[in-house]
Amino acid sequence: MNGPLSDRLEAEKAKAFLREYSSEFTASIGHAPLAYVHSYGCQQNVSDGERIMGRLADVGYGFTKDIEQADLIILNTCAVRENAEDRVFGNLGDMKRLKKNKPDLVIGICGCMAQLEHVADKIKESYKQVDMVFGTFAYNELYQLLYEVLCKKRRVFDQCERPLDINEDFIQLRENKFQAFVPIMYGCNNFCTYCIVPYVRGRERSRDPGSVISEVKKLVSDGYKEITLLGQNVNSYSYGFPELLRQIDKIDGDFRVRFMSSHPKDATRELIDTIFDCGKICKHLHLPVQSGSDRVLKAMNRSYTAAKYLEIVDYARSRDPEFSLTTDLIVGFPGETYEEFCMTKVLIRRVKYDNIYSFVYSRRSGTKAAGMEDPISDKQKGQWLRELLLEQRETSSEWLKRFVGKVCRVLPEAEGRTGEGYLTGKNDEAIIVEFMGDKNLIGQFVNVRITKAMNWALTGEIVE
Repeated sequence: MNGPLSDRLEAEKAKAFLREYSSEFTASIGHAPLAYVHSYGCQQNVSDGERIMGRLADVGYGFTKDIEQADLIILNTCAVRENAEDRVFGNLGDMKRLKKNKPDLVIGICGCMAQLEHVADKIKESYKQVDMVFGTFAYNELYQLLYEVLCKKRRVFDQCERPLDINEDFIQLRENKFQAFVPIMYGCNNFCTYCIVPYVRGRERSRDPGSVISEVKKLVSDGYKEITLLGQNVNSYSYGFPELLRQIDKIDGDFRVRFMSSHPKDATRELIDTIFDCGKICKHLHLPVQSGSDRVLKAMNRSYTAAKYLEIVDYARSRDPEFSLTTDLIVGFPGETYEEFCMTKVLIRRVKYDNIYSFVYSRRSGTKAAGMEDPISDKQKGQWLRELLLEQRETSSEWLKRFVGKVCRVLPEAEGRTGEGYLTGKNDEAIIVEFMGDKNLIGQFVNVRITKAMNWALTGEIVE
């Protein structure tokens, strides 16, 4: 018997085994088997890690922040930049000792990095302490994979691409009790020449809007204050992203909505209008531009020009001259000249971003850019990055002053860095705000009058 029914029966068999395993473990040791789950990289990975934890909790696992106490370790990996991959391999070397001290310890590697065949082969040959490696298409197979390791004492490797149907039958164990990530789509069709994501996440597929809305309603009823909708390119959501935002905006409750990331080729006037028309949608757009040079953008396969990008910016600023924008920038893309890099600095001055997320180009095997001629040294690229950050610092130092004297609605997230007694959070424009306040305010909206602007954040005082 093969097919979906067979798969479901195998999953149920594995689930029953794991529940019995957890029960016997608890009876023998005095506590449930403990899992250590760590996610690297983006918010999508964090959300995936929460779903992994939900599955483990469903079969009786508990959780620990102390890797030394773990009976199961799962590292949910990122493949966007090479240094993330290096950190994972460094951690795997350290885990050889853990496995030696606790032979029954199960170690798993999953996520984007694990989807790459050459990575799985390297782990198979050189990191014998790892018991299972599974990619982004195999999260739903976790029970069967763990069953193979625990019951049959086998190492398992799963990098298979599966049908693109989305499984809405999931349990998500969220550690944050007032901020939640909600994926609305998976995969990417854009194939930017520097990016590995389409190869490890597959083609775009969107969740059913009814399922998304039901999930958001449940989160709001549970007291969540900030919902962030996720996708490699959320505004290519196949059921209509502006309409989804409008439907979520109608949900009763005191909460706000963010989303990321938006590709400029799909950032329409309808999207901008929806942001302004909906009261619960944050007045902020993260719009990655990557470069200010049309030649470099074409080499990146970004499907727009700097002028087309600025049309989106200008329309948003026509609705509100102080509208908040942030962006991603790559410095030192293969073949980029200093003159082309300077076009990016000009763009920063023209747009006036509240913040930028900038990186030196990182070569990723398997992408088209990896084969492009790259004559500029890493040292030179580092100098360019410092120039870019200085440009942004000078721009944002002035631009953020527009908030001084205004009252902002802020969601405190943690204790602040400014000094003892300070809290830190973000306003609706996604800018960090620090202010004096009691820790009991964390997770509750407060009004803060801004008294000072720095180049990276705002400070203020609570308005009663």
